[in-house]
Amino acid sequence: MTSLDTLRRAAFVHAPAVLASSFGAEDMVLIDLIAKHSLPISVFTLDTGRLPEETHALIDRVRATYGIAVEVYAPDAASVEAFVRASGINAFYASPTLREQCCAIRKTHPLARALAGKRAWVTGLRRGQSITRRDVPVEAFDAVHGLVKFNPLADWSRDDVWSYVHENGVPYNALHDRGYASIGCAPCTRAIEPGEDERAGRWWWESADRKECGLHRRPVPVQIVAATAGAAA
Repeated sequence: MTSLDTLRRAAFVHAPAVLASSFGAEDMVLIDLIAKHSLPISVFTLDTGRLPEETHALIDRVRATYGIAVEVYAPDAASVEAFVRASGINAFYASPTLREQCCAIRKTHPLARALAGKRAWVTGLRRGQSITRRDVPVEAFDAVHGLVKFNPLADWSRDDVWSYVHENGVPYNALHDRGYASIGCAPCTRAIEPGEDERAGRWWWESADRKECGLHRRPVPVQIVAATAGAAA
């Protein structure tokens, strides 16, 4: 199936469907396809509280350009406060465990709320992005969230994505022009160097085989986060 076929399958066979967007170039391709073809796929984003201003600016531009609603999900304020009180505002630099706990509070828990009641979610994952994504399927059942997960761009290359963006005048995050291939939270993202893989700028202080926040693999167990919050109470 083409990427558009995959989107149509998500929209009409597994409704209600939703696109989880971090507003990287891949997600912008999907937003453009969804808007151009009037597909009934809603769009949401996770505002972790640490996003770059360039990402916020793009969210506003998407709303104005496409005339679509973008639902914003934020982390539970009490959980963030407890984590920061116990471990510090930038605790994610200290250890992989603390980084995963921060991601769980700011991203995976809000994701679960965003996906509640949905039958399908769409992402911009590609196999070429990193070694942790080389086996990404186009479609698979997500047992963690109990719905079908679609990755319509799984077999696209980076050049495919940018060719589409430029040929169709798709708006994109200004950080891409500064060498950022993958964009997440500001303190956890940097520009990449020539020859590095596309996600080398994410959590660059960790080994390459750990570079996922939990959105696309089994999340950090809730009890670990709860224990951290409890200790800080």
